[in-house]
Amino acid sequence: MIEPETFPRARRCSGGFTLVELLVVIAIIGILAALLLPALSSAKQRAQTIICLNNIKQLELCCHLYAADYNDFFPPNQVGGFVAAPSGTNGLNVVTNTASWCPGIAPQDPLVANTVAAGNIYAYNKSPAIYHCPADHSTVDGMPDTLRTRSYCMDISLSCADAVSTYWKFTQITVPPPAGIFVFIDTQEQDIWDATFGIFSPDNYYADYWLDLAADRHQRGANLSFADGHVEHWHWQSPKVFQGVWWPALDAADLADLHRLEQCVKPGVE
Repeated sequence: MIEPETFPRARRCSGGFTLVELLVVIAIIGILAALLLPALSSAKQRAQTIICLNNIKQLELCCHLYAADYNDFFPPNQVGGFVAAPSGTNGLNVVTNTASWCPGIAPQDPLVANTVAAGNIYAYNKSPAIYHCPADHSTVDGMPDTLRTRSYCMDISLSCADAVSTYWKFTQITVPPPAGIFVFIDTQEQDIWDATFGIFSPDNYYADYWLDLAADRHQRGANLSFADGHVEHWHWQSPKVFQGVWWPALDAADLADLHRLEQCVKPGVE
């Protein structure tokens, strides 16, 4: 005879979650997301900085290759716009220069063929991507879905026919030495225009004025290349806020940033 079952039956599992359990899981996910998102954002910014550094390193290499083919001369570094006076409200006077390391006006022309591909150094690296910083989200005027083709400018100290003083060849560079004179720099997206980065030397009357403004896309910093071929990431003391073309430094910290950069240009340049 089979004895009656004396053990309690196991409770049948429904396989679901109670409302309280679901709320706990959602809360945990929210906490983890809050902890991880800043780290992910920081990692993304660091990756963009590295890509940008590689971009200007490639552009710098193109300049050296150009010089090797053209008797040590830098590629032409022609301006495409002028402003008549400091702190003025008038717009830039636009000129057209086709002979340059990168012709074209950054905010206005979306065509690679008219800008980077038409430049004198494009033959040495036919990748339009190296002309654009991945952290630069600025778009072409009137085309909000089209990124600009260029984010960088070249120091007016080098191969600029419109500058008062400029170095034409790598071997002419003495003060500062090649390791101390910058070539390419991230340029602030509201200020970028032609491919020349205008800046005064420390001995100039307007040494306290930004002629062109450096960018601060990389965690309040910018990337630069130097004539000896190395690249650097600079952190600024002050955010770079565009006030206008040829404008005085915003505050004491901004002025310190400007004077630091002016140490890396040819004396007497303007």
